[in-house]
Amino acid sequence: MKTVGEEAFAHYVYNGQTRLRCGYTTGTCAALAAAGAARLLLTGHVGTVVTLTTPKGVTVTASLVEAMVLEDGAAARCAVTKDAGDDSDVTDGMLVCAAVRRRTTGGIFIDGGEGVGRVTKAGLDQPVGAAAINHVPRAMIEEQVRTVCTALGYSGGMDVVISIPGGAEVAARTFNPKLGIVGGLSILGTSGIVEPMSESAIADTIALELRQLSAAGAQDVILTPGNYGLDFLRSHALVRRDVPVVKCANFIGAALDGAVVAGFVRILLVGHIGKLVKLGGGVMNTHSRYADCRMELLCAHAAVCGGDAALCRAVMEAPTTDAALEFLQGAGLQEPVLRSLLQAIDGHVRRRVGVGAAAGAVLFSNQYGPLGQSEGAREVLAAWQ
Repeated sequence: MKTVGEEAFAHYVYNGQTRLRCGYTTGTCAALAAAGAARLLLTGHVGTVVTLTTPKGVTVTASLVEAMVLEDGAAARCAVTKDAGDDSDVTDGMLVCAAVRRRTTGGIFIDGGEGVGRVTKAGLDQPVGAAAINHVPRAMIEEQVRTVCTALGYSGGMDVVISIPGGAEVAARTFNPKLGIVGGLSILGTSGIVEPMSESAIADTIALELRQLSAAGAQDVILTPGNYGLDFLRSHALVRRDVPVVKCANFIGAALDGAVVAGFVRILLVGHIGKLVKLGGGVMNTHSRYADCRMELLCAHAAVCGGDAALCRAVMEAPTTDAALEFLQGAGLQEPVLRSLLQAIDGHVRRRVGVGAAAGAVLFSNQYGPLGQSEGAREVLAAWQ
């Protein structure tokens, strides 16, 4: 990790009274390296730094730690060092490299090389066989390369290969093998920025925000783990717009406690099934370092609802909850399993909240959209009509 200084990425967030330095994602690194490599290939030279604006709107400037022309000018390669800021990230300090080559036909084609994983199971962001470079980083890489080409008057195509030296070894310590991503790391990021996680500071910040909202007169609140939940709430007319929304990250239990202490009367949890499924087992901190019982819980509810051994094995081996839902749908058990799961979630949420407030949960998935509401959620939503 870099020491904060002249070359460090100087973008910060505050959790409570603690100032934490943000970093940038592997997707941002790949896009920066690809822009540098494209410029080097087309002009024969490149500066020492590259700059882009992330999807979050934050400008990132990074040094090119490697820049070379390859194969007698037929290709070029640049690299950027991953800076995770104050976040504990296994990729911090690794090189993210991009090699580019002209194509005789148009278009920008992106693939993975050394140290970038390849997808072997359905249900992930990319199809089976593709490099594990998610869709937002792909769009960032393409945009940066296209911008360079347009500025330099080049109308042909480009092949872009992203690599992370040492990525295969590091990936063995991640969840990638379990997800069916083999041979390396994933190129990730939705905002382009890594916001660091300080657990006590985040829990304190959530509690503070809840107290402030309550002090301002709010009696109702929506809790959601993150951006997926916010996007879902924006795109679905689920609740009144005057109900405040608080992001709680993985700290579901702490957020429920904070809402009760702050005096909220009605609390609604809205989240992706990949997070909230864990509540069905009473897991109230949903970070994978504490528990990853998603498939075990779905498998248990599938068995209770009449699923056979073959279905349960398929669910247990599914790389994502969306993939597991596809198996359940094929067996005609998606709806009963979700009802059973929501009943279990409802019980754990109600026990955590106690008698002081009404509470419930709404589940959705990126593939299937709204999945259902617990009994407690229906009560809360009815009160908001």
